[in-house]
Amino acid sequence: MGSRMTYVDRVAASLAFLVTEKPDAEMDLVRRAQARDMQAFERLYRVHVTRVHAICLRMTANLTRAEELTQKTFLTAWEKMPFFRGESAFSSWLHRVAVNAVLADFRAEQRRTQHVFTTEDPAIFETAPRAPVVGIKLDLDQAIAALPPQARAVFVLHDVEGWRHHEIARELGVASGTSKAQLHRARKLLQEALQ
Repeated sequence: MGSRMTYVDRVAASLAFLVTEKPDAEMDLVRRAQARDMQAFERLYRVHVTRVHAICLRMTANLTRAEELTQKTFLTAWEKMPFFRGESAFSSWLHRVAVNAVLADFRAEQRRTQHVFTTEDPAIFETAPRAPVVGIKLDLDQAIAALPPQARAVFVLHDVEGWRHHEIARELGVASGTSKAQLHRARKLLQEALQ
C-alpha cells in the first residue's frame, strides 16, 4: 500500500495512542511541539480534534463555521504553544483556546451585524427558534442548535462546559445578570422544544 497512511490508518493510530501510551507521553508531545516539532503537534491534533470540533459545533450550531473555528483553534494553539506553562492539562488549555476562538468569532459577528436601535427589550432582535415539525422528535443537540446565539453560548458554557456566570459575563462582555437571564431563557426554550 506504500508509505502513505490512509485516513482509517491515521484514526487507528490516534486511538492506539490514546489507549497504549503512558500519561506522560502527552506531556512529551507537548514539549516537543513547543520546540516546534510539527509531527508531535500533528499527533496532539489527531488526539484532540474531535473534542475541539464538538465544542465549536455545539457553540455555533453551524458545521461550516465549526470546521473553520476548529482550524483556527489549532492554528492559535500552534502559535501559542511556547506559552503553554503546563499548569493545567494540555486538553484543558486547548479547550479554553477553542472556546475563546468561538467567543471571539461570536463578538466579531455581533459587531458586523449590529444595528443602532434603542429599545427596552433587546430580546426582540434575536431570532426565535424554529418550531419543530409535528411528528419529528427533536434531540438535545438539535434543540441547542435552535437556540438564539447568545442564549446558546451561555447554555453551552454554563451547563455543558461548567463555566460560572462571572466568567461567561466577562468573556461575552455582558453583566452577570444577563448571563443568568440568558441561561434561564435557554433552559425554558429547551424544555419547550423537547416536550
